[in-house]
Amino acid sequence: MRVSKEKAAENREALLGAAGKLFRERGIDGVGVAEVAKAAGLTHGALYAHFPSKELLAAEALSHGFAAKMDDLRAWSGDRELTFADYAGALFSTHMRDEVTRGCPLTASASEAGRQGPALSKRFTDAFEEEVALVADAIDGPVTAQARRSLSLAAIAAHIGAIAVARAVAKHDPALSEAVLRATHDAITAAYAAREAT
Repeated sequence: MRVSKEKAAENREALLGAAGKLFRERGIDGVGVAEVAKAAGLTHGALYAHFPSKELLAAEALSHGFAAKMDDLRAWSGDRELTFADYAGALFSTHMRDEVTRGCPLTASASEAGRQGPALSKRFTDAFEEEVALVADAIDGPVTAQARRSLSLAAIAAHIGAIAVARAVAKHDPALSEAVLRATHDAITAAYAAREAT
């Protein structure tokens, strides 16, 4: 039986949503394609009709999840232009730490992206560069484009690492988890303040 274009698009969306949630929750290697298909309410044959490999599914799910986070960011900011302080506050928040299944797919997949194939690495790189550019645009003052990029690279890389560590220690030592986020936030905002002094 043929599936309409609308139903096929709906199925693809369901697969990407289920894969993104499961991959962020348990990791790419911790989830089988049959689990993704079941979570989406489809068969694994339907999954393979859209994604010929798990690697391509993971790559598409990362891009899909990142686009959704950008949509959330736009909805959160409304019409106002976000500042570097806004980004720093969000990047190193306990909310970001605790939102594993709806959180940033970069923080969830950073340690795995290097172990997976080139398709996921490319999607990770593209999303990382997009986020770096977004934060760099929020850096104001008489600063060179290279200095903006360097500070933004540091902020996004620190965000990914800090969230990973904060999640790893949160169950055993919540105070340490919060201290990691606070210290990283403070270091990045200090670097931002120092750029004004130069």
